[in-house]
Amino acid sequence: MSRARANSLAATRTDPRPLMWRVLALSGLVVLALAAMTVLARAEDKIITSHGFSEFGDLKYPAGFAHFDYVNPDAPRGGELSYAAQGTFDSFNPYAKQGRAAAGSGDQYESLLIPAYDEPASYYGLVAESLEYPESQDWVIFNMRPEARFSDGTPVTAEDVVFSHELLLEQGLKSYAEAVRKRIPKAEVLDTHRVKFHFAPDISRRALISQVGGTPIFSKAWFMADPENRRLDEPRNEPGIGSGPYVLDSYDFNRRVVYLRNQDYWGDAINVNIGRNNYETMRIEYFTDSIAAMEAFKAGEFTLRQENNSKNWATSYDFPAVAKGWVRLEELTDGDVPSATGFIMNMDRPQFQDIRVREAIQLAFNFEWTNESLQYGLFQQRHSFWQGTHLEATGLPEGRELEVLQALGDALDPAVLTGEPVSAHSSNADRQSDRRNIRRAMKLLDEAGWKVGDDGKRRNAGGQTLKVEFLSDQPTLDRILLPFVDNMKRLGIDAKYERIDPSQFTLRRRERDFDMVYSGYQTSLQPSTGLYQQYGSEAAAYSVFNPAGIHGPDIEPLIDNIVAATEADELQANVRALDRVLRAKRFLVPIWYLGKHWVAYWDMYEYPENLPPYALGVEDLWWVNADKAAALKADGALR
Repeated sequence: MSRARANSLAATRTDPRPLMWRVLALSGLVVLALAAMTVLARAEDKIITSHGFSEFGDLKYPAGFAHFDYVNPDAPRGGELSYAAQGTFDSFNPYAKQGRAAAGSGDQYESLLIPAYDEPASYYGLVAESLEYPESQDWVIFNMRPEARFSDGTPVTAEDVVFSHELLLEQGLKSYAEAVRKRIPKAEVLDTHRVKFHFAPDISRRALISQVGGTPIFSKAWFMADPENRRLDEPRNEPGIGSGPYVLDSYDFNRRVVYLRNQDYWGDAINVNIGRNNYETMRIEYFTDSIAAMEAFKAGEFTLRQENNSKNWATSYDFPAVAKGWVRLEELTDGDVPSATGFIMNMDRPQFQDIRVREAIQLAFNFEWTNESLQYGLFQQRHSFWQGTHLEATGLPEGRELEVLQALGDALDPAVLTGEPVSAHSSNADRQSDRRNIRRAMKLLDEAGWKVGDDGKRRNAGGQTLKVEFLSDQPTLDRILLPFVDNMKRLGIDAKYERIDPSQFTLRRRERDFDMVYSGYQTSLQPSTGLYQQYGSEAAAYSVFNPAGIHGPDIEPLIDNIVAATEADELQANVRALDRVLRAKRFLVPIWYLGKHWVAYWDMYEYPENLPPYALGVEDLWWVNADKAAALKADGALR
C-alpha cells in the first residue's frame, strides 16, 4: 500500500508555466518538455498531508479522532503520584554529559509528534497539528499549533524547533550529532508556525520524519538569555522552559523532586492528550538503599512501586497493609520488546578479543541455578536481542534472511549460515557451578592460549593474567554477581567484583572505563537509524548507547539494509539476520527477562481497562480515585 493511502489526503498542484512553454517551443524541444514536465508534475502531485505518520502501513486513528483507545477520557483529575528513585541526582538537565539528572527532568519538553502506545512506529500530532511531505519523503513540513505555549506563556514557534535541532547537533551527544548531520542537512523556518526539514539524498528516509517529529523542543529565548550558563551539555540546577503539562515545583537534592501540574497547560483539550496527565502533583523520593526504599513504601511514604527485584516480589510483600487490602499487588501484561540486558564485555579490552574467552565467560553464568535459588523461579531465560517477537532469529536461516547473510561474503563467520542462532547454554539448577560447562569453558581458555599457572591463575604467553573486573553501583545485584564472579575464578580468571557509588559509576560507564558491566541495548519493533549509535562502526568508540563498543563489517551492511527497508518483510529479514550475527559474537552474557510488570500500589490508583501493549502508562494514563485516597487516610493507613 502506498504512503499516499497510508497517511491520506494527497494534494494536487498544477503549474502551467506559460513562459517556459514559449521558450521551449521556439527551441523545438516541446516534445521532450512534455515528457519531462509530465514526470515533474507527477512527482509534485504526490504531496501527502496528514494528522500523523506511520513508518509502515496505515494509521490506526483517522483524522479528527476523539482520543486514543487505551485512555479513560473521563479520568478524574487531581491527587498525587509518588514513587521512588534509587541513587542520587545533581542536575535538572537530562542532556548533560556529566552528572545525574533528576527523574522526570526531561518530561517537560514536548515534541512535534507523539507515539501511539498501541501501534508500533506510528505517531500523531502534538505540537504539530499536521505534516506535509512528498511520497519520496525528501523533506517534511510541520504545521504547528499556534496555541502551543511554553510554561512561561510564550508561544512555541518554528524558530524554537530549528534552534532545538541545531542545539542538539552543537552541544548534544557526538554519536547523535554525527548521525543526524549526514541524514538531515537542513532545518528551516518557513513562517512563525511552519518548519521544514530537508533529508539527504541517496539514504533511507523511512524513520527520519518520526525522528525529527520526536525531537524535544526547547525555548530559544530561555537558552539565549544566558548562553554561557545554560548549555545543553553541562549540568545545571535550573530546569529550563518546556511546554509540557508539568513544571518543577520543589526539590531537595538527593532526597526528592516534586512536579506540579501546569494549570495553564496549553494542550489539555487536544485529542492526543484526552484522558492523560491526570495527577495534580508527581513526587519522586530518592533512596540510596533499596532496603530503606522498601521500608518507606510499607510506611506509605510513597505509594506506588514498580518492582524489579524478584526476591522482593516473592518475600517482601507480606506486611500488614497488604493483608488489610490497603496495598494491591498486580502483574500486568508487558507487550513491548524486552530490553536486551545482560553482562556486557567491553570489546575495547584486549582480554575479550578472542571469542573463545567470551564464550567461556558466558559458560560461567548459571541462569537456571540463579533463577531457582536466588530469583524464586520467576524469570525466563533470554536468548535473543528481540526476544519473544517476530524479529527473533530462529532455526536455520532461509529465504530473504539467508540471502542478506550470504551477501555479507567473507565478513561473515560461515558458521552463522549453517547453524541455528547462538542461544544461552543450559546449566544444572542444583548447583552454582555446572561442572560440564566449567570443563567446556576451561578447554576454550586453554585453546585461546590462557594457561593455568602454579597459583591457579590463567596467563597468556606474555605472562599477563586474565583479569576481569565487574563494575556495578546496584547493591541488589550483589547476590547475583558474586556467584558469577566465583565461577569465573573457578576457571582460573583473576575476576573481581567492584561496587562503586552511583556518580563514579555513571562517569566510568560513559567513558567505557570497565571490563564488564550490567547494562543493555534498547530494542524496538521498528528499528532504524538508532542502530548506528548502538552497533555502528563510526560511533563505536564513544557512543553511550553501545556499552560493548561492538561493530564490524558483518553488522554495518545489515544496519544499512534495515534503515533502507521500505517494506515490512525486508525489515524483518534483516533484523533477524542482525540478531543472528550479534548473538554469534558472544559479547553479552544473556540473562533473564520477565515479560510483565510487577506493580505494588496503595489502593487509591486506577487505570484504564484496556491498557496498551507497549506502555504501562503509570505516569500519564493512570489516575487517583479521590474517595479511595480519603478512605485510606480515614483508616489511618496514610497521612
